[in-house]
Amino acid sequence: MPIEFYLYLIAGALAGGFINGLAGFGTALFALGFWLQILEPGQAVPMVLVSAIVPGLQGAWIVRTEILNQPKRLMRFLLPGLVGVPLGVSMLALINPDQLKVGIGVIMVLYGGYFSFRNTLPKLEKSMPFVDAFIGLIGGILGGLASLSGALPVMWCSLQAWSKSDTRAVLQTFNLAILTTAAVAFLIKGMYTQEVLKLIAVTLPVSLLSAQAGLACFKHLNTDHFQRLIIFMMFISGTALLIRGVI
Repeated sequence: MPIEFYLYLIAGALAGGFINGLAGFGTALFALGFWLQILEPGQAVPMVLVSAIVPGLQGAWIVRTEILNQPKRLMRFLLPGLVGVPLGVSMLALINPDQLKVGIGVIMVLYGGYFSFRNTLPKLEKSMPFVDAFIGLIGGILGGLASLSGALPVMWCSLQAWSKSDTRAVLQTFNLAILTTAAVAFLIKGMYTQEVLKLIAVTLPVSLLSAQAGLACFKHLNTDHFQRLIIFMMFISGTALLIRGVI
């Protein structure tokens, strides 16, 4: 393989791992930008699932107390999300995933752009369990349909009057569960070939180390800065989706 191949491979692992450690989501959007330049989607997507799940366990560990303290809140998102994954997969024949990604990208850009430049951010104090469950369900459907499980949960959770650790506890655990479900489906389909496993052996250690750097930055952010970070990431991620859709 030429040196450029490995440079793209490592760059994707560094970018995806760091953002995973920093925010608890976004691995696919950042890593695939590099990996799809050198790999087929059938190789890159199974790789990115592993690169999101395994380093993501480190992020889940640092907010384990918040996960255990609010199990009901987490389940409001998670259980409907798991139901939504097979629904999304079943809708693949009815909806064009690429067009859907562009539509979601527009929403993410508008949302992220609007809130990124406000002096004050909204804080929803009142608990809304039915909305939480609906967001989780749609997140699961989008995960099965277009690998966008985190888009709506991130938008919704970023508006809550939660601490940064509470927000991360929901987002990281939700994404881990949805992505693990997808990875199992890929495994059953035989997508983890010997070649893919070799590439994972190269990228996973890099992703793990990069995620540690992201986690170190996360620990130094206060709640307001973390809220602004994930909202700005919505803007960046939405822009990346639109550019990829146009290309």
